Amino acid sequence: MVLLRYLWALPYTLMGLLFVPFVILSGGRARVFRGVLELDGPLPAFWLRHVVLVRGAAAITIGHVVLGRDDRALAVTRSHERVHVRQYERWGPAFVPAYLIAGLWAMLRRKGAYRGNYFEQEARRRSGRGGGA
Repeated sequence: MVLLRYLWALPYTLMGLLFVPFVILSGGRARVFRGVLELDGPLPAFWLRHVVLVRGAAAITIGHVVLGRDDRALAVTRSHERVHVRQYERWGPAFVPAYLIAGLWAMLRRKGAYRGNYFEQEARRRSGRGGGA
């Protein structure tokens, strides 16, 4: 059953794995923590500050890969980001389109594409934290 969850999320995990050589070559770190690859360092920090549309994002999940600004950010957001990992496992290839639609729906309801997003609300509720990307 675990293998099926990994396979279902694999298309996005492969996208996340594309970051590995760049993170390592830029002086960052990669480690596996409870079945999820965590990457942190200068490149993820830059990317989270300047590319991700959520202001102040500390981490982001791409399949079974989590990019964080640094070790502390990964530790603080771990429970929130693990909810997103489970969402990828549940939704598989449909997760990103569903996430974007949920964000659009939240915007149309004037709740904010991030704060009002169903998937972010679930991650906040299940993790007991507001942090993450």
